[in-house]
Amino acid sequence: MGIQVQLRRANTVFRFVALGYPILLGAFAFDSLLRPVWGALLVVVLLVWTWAATEWYRRRGYEPKALYADLAVTVAAVAASSWALARAGGEVPVSVGPWMAGAVLAWAAAWGRRSGAIAGAVVAVAGMAFRGGVHSSTVNEAVLLVLTGFAAGHLVRLGVVAEQRMREAAERNAAARERERLARDIHDSVLQVLALVQRRGSEIGGEAAELGRLAGRQEEALRALIRSASYRRPLDGQRDLRELLGRHEGPDVTVAAPATPVLLPAETARQFAAAVASAVDNVREHCPAATRVWLLLEDDGEAVTVSVRDDGPGFAPERLAAAAAEGRLGVAQSIRGRIRELGGSAEIVSAPGEGTEVEMRVPRVETEAGGARGDARSGR
Repeated sequence: MGIQVQLRRANTVFRFVALGYPILLGAFAFDSLLRPVWGALLVVVLLVWTWAATEWYRRRGYEPKALYADLAVTVAAVAASSWALARAGGEVPVSVGPWMAGAVLAWAAAWGRRSGAIAGAVVAVAGMAFRGGVHSSTVNEAVLLVLTGFAAGHLVRLGVVAEQRMREAAERNAAARERERLARDIHDSVLQVLALVQRRGSEIGGEAAELGRLAGRQEEALRALIRSASYRRPLDGQRDLRELLGRHEGPDVTVAAPATPVLLPAETARQFAAAVASAVDNVREHCPAATRVWLLLEDDGEAVTVSVRDDGPGFAPERLAAAAAEGRLGVAQSIRGRIRELGGSAEIVSAPGEGTEVEMRVPRVETEAGGARGDARSGR
């Protein structure tokens, strides 16, 4: 049950109880009323409207037309009370009292402290206009109404924020428990199988040894993933790019990164890491087995840059264009396409016998937008 629903229910009780004020005050001042019958009829009308308004709010919520109607009826009731509850001798008419705050509380619960204060001011001005102008009674009512609207709206805003944070915390806890369960399942099944493949491949030798080496590399990457802080404690929709790139580190891959986290929106970090992984996979696919790879991650505040450099045989600059023309779009789509979607750029420099360097750069301003677009695509 949200705080708005709780305040609506409390306001319902308050409005019916508050009707006792004009009833009791009118009863004590009955002999001095100029129009007692009209005064009694006014109280009946207020009772009927209070019931109708609370039912409207209960069934339809705080609809704008209901709120405006409630405020209009309250202003009309204040105006009518100056005539129906008028007293002889020029005394100040009997007030409808705390009941006036019902509409103010409804506005505060629906639209916050500013709207609550405005509704309180509207009712207060009506009181001054129809109940003898500015005097101690109307001034006190004005102060109480405005403060009531402001304070109630402020409390509602704080309550809504607190509820949202509690929901997010509950979701994070549930997600953390699920990740722990998945980590156990991965450890008990996938990691053990990969370790077995690595051990048996080394024992058999030949092509099986290469399969074992690849299995060992995947085992290390999975272990790094389930041990990473971003997997166990997601950073409110952000990921540390260092951890994603650190999975590539091994005997033939060296990763250099800042000492502090390089946080990016989760989807942006995932796309960036996928582009880097594609560059590393290209080295393993097209270069000799002994080729070394160096990953350099840089964060200058305005942009994040990753360089992937190898000491392989390299290739002629026109080879990429020829491959794209032949329909082989691995580099064009997996690297340049991903980085371009993030608002960044990717440069590939190579020459025969001089290795290859791929530099990917994503501006942080575009990163935030790209992350938002990515999250929208992923349905988050």
